[in-house]
Amino acid sequence: MLEVADVFHRHGPEYRQAHGDHLGGTERRVMAAIEACRTATLGGHAEQCTDCGFVRYAYDSCRDRHCPKCQGLARAEWLEARQADLLPVPYFHVVFTVPAPVADIAFYNKEVVYSILFRASAEALRNVAADERYLGAEVGAIAVLHTWGQALSHHPHIHCIIPGGGISPDRTRWVPCLPGFFLPVRVLSRRFRDLFVQQMRTAFANGELCFPGALAELADSAAFAARLDKLGEIDWVVYAKPPFGGPEQVLGYLGRYTHRVAIANSRLVGLADGQVSFTWKDYRHEGKTKVMTLEAGEFIRRFLQHTVPDGFHRIRHVGFLANRYRTEKLALCRQLLAAPPPAAAPDDPSPQRWQDRLRELTGQDVEVCPNCGGRMVTCGTLKPQPPPRPRMWCDSS
Repeated sequence: MLEVADVFHRHGPEYRQAHGDHLGGTERRVMAAIEACRTATLGGHAEQCTDCGFVRYAYDSCRDRHCPKCQGLARAEWLEARQADLLPVPYFHVVFTVPAPVADIAFYNKEVVYSILFRASAEALRNVAADERYLGAEVGAIAVLHTWGQALSHHPHIHCIIPGGGISPDRTRWVPCLPGFFLPVRVLSRRFRDLFVQQMRTAFANGELCFPGALAELADSAAFAARLDKLGEIDWVVYAKPPFGGPEQVLGYLGRYTHRVAIANSRLVGLADGQVSFTWKDYRHEGKTKVMTLEAGEFIRRFLQHTVPDGFHRIRHVGFLANRYRTEKLALCRQLLAAPPPAAAPDDPSPQRWQDRLRELTGQDVEVCPNCGGRMVTCGTLKPQPPPRPRMWCDSS
């Protein structure tokens, strides 16, 4: 199967040479990690079948969160931990999106603007839900940052998965939302917009934003204020999808969103003549699946614009699901809902091998012999090998 790593292997050196002055440390590290993933560069181990003697080499993963091949086990472990947080109520999916002019600024100020996006969406949810006209309760949410559209364009937005209701201000009852309806999206949209614009003004005043290239004019305080004034006059896109059928559907949905990368390897369909082809859904035409072809350098550029700063958290918890109070407040929610506590985790002090963990959580057994169906066992260690140095062209003329 064609992989993003194949594009990087074939066209990465040329891209680095052409764009070296503009590549940051994060982008260089991500490229190197994806190129090295599951290759001899990282080392690994040799396996042999106990029945037929078949031998294969298994190389280590890079474990980078941007790598399309390294999210399976991380996703499964995260979802297992979230099972204990589910409540027996309907769940809603709300998406907060910023206009294109904000996305342009965010591209050069990822940590600052993405943080504002998280804070503004969380505050909008909490503030509107706390209003007695709409719900009058403290809500909780799992918020996930995505920065891409189907065509790999830069499109920052927050997906929020939210239990349908919340804790009353006096903490004595669970306040359910109306059947099939969470909060008014027009009210959420305006509150989100106002909070976001306000926090952008603060960030500018504190000198936290930079404006290179085509955005240079926004470094002027009057020009930046005028841009924000215009953004404050238009409607921002916030939409809510229909509620899920139950907690099991919530987990399945979360699994598709939480550890997703900009593009999955399964969407790549061609790499030839310096061009990359991949499938995408055109939501302007009823989600019809189409094929897009890009010059390889443009594909790499679009992929790398979705890297996030080192240490930046793409998944965050809001309200009564916030990490600091989650255990206490979830217990209160179950008490108010007369729901049983989650099943206790088994007390097993011995650490599990990752192979056993993967089989337990996903059903994928990587120790089955592909030749006869027997069992593969480790028979040796493969030391990491430095990547081959690029061959230099020698002109003897």
